[in-house]
Amino acid sequence: MSAPDLADPAGGEPTVSLQESYAFCEAVARREAKNFYYSFLLLSTPQRQAMCAIYAFMRYCDDLSDSQQVTDRAPAIARWREDLTAALAGRSPSSSTPSHELWPAFADAVERYRIPHQYFFEMIDGVSSDLEPRSMRTFGELYDYCYHVASVVGLTIIHIFGFDSPDALKLAEKCGIAFQLTNILRDVREDAEHDRVYLPQEDLERFGVPADELCAEQVSPALRQLLEFEAARARQYYREAAPLIALIHPGSRASLRALIAIYSRLLDKIVAARYEVLAQRVRVPTWQKLWILARSLLG
Repeated sequence: MSAPDLADPAGGEPTVSLQESYAFCEAVARREAKNFYYSFLLLSTPQRQAMCAIYAFMRYCDDLSDSQQVTDRAPAIARWREDLTAALAGRSPSSSTPSHELWPAFADAVERYRIPHQYFFEMIDGVSSDLEPRSMRTFGELYDYCYHVASVVGLTIIHIFGFDSPDALKLAEKCGIAFQLTNILRDVREDAEHDRVYLPQEDLERFGVPADELCAEQVSPALRQLLEFEAARARQYYREAAPLIALIHPGSRASLRALIAIYSRLLDKIVAARYEVLAQRVRVPTWQKLWILARSLLG
């Protein structure tokens, strides 16, 4: 089956089998999930397939707010929300919108792992907030944003990992905050060029950094101090989330350990680059990700 571009809001065949749907989602995750997919490889086949289905949904949500191929973003997101409601209720999407390949696998994964539906609607709320220029006045506002676009991801996937203690939910929320703060540090200039300034205004003022400096070529001493402050904040959330690994089911721990380690390594590389994130995009090379996978299997 030839898979359409995920950014195409009308993409998808009218009907696809469950097997075809899972194959489509796995292809999306393999192509797009630069950090997530490696950790999926340490899971059982059913878990990996479910992770890919959830990731494909998340990727599509993100594309609706970001991709240049999507026009009329607000109506597209509204249609996506309607189709999510239909898919979770076991109904076909609206006749005016062709069914997307991901829906059968997504609905199967959600039911199989009993994932609360509210997380997916909160995720859509998060990407919807990016349709307009963004700025955060306080860290509280930034935390709320990070919750909707990242913590809900953590809250979703721990159901696939498996857990028994309710304490895992709060730790998964913290883990998502750590991941999103890392992404924000990496993407400071790219976000600012799209009129999205996620660094809190209260922090910009505290360190004397004007917002337009986020689009510069060089990192000023003041901006470096600000980014160092935000990196320390992210590191604290990684520390607070660390007990989560012991709370999920044993067979899933290597996967979560690898995922956290890959994101932590990204933060390490940002720090090692002395926060030179304006002129370059800091990445974790593939060989390091594979090394992390191997170490994660050893515990």
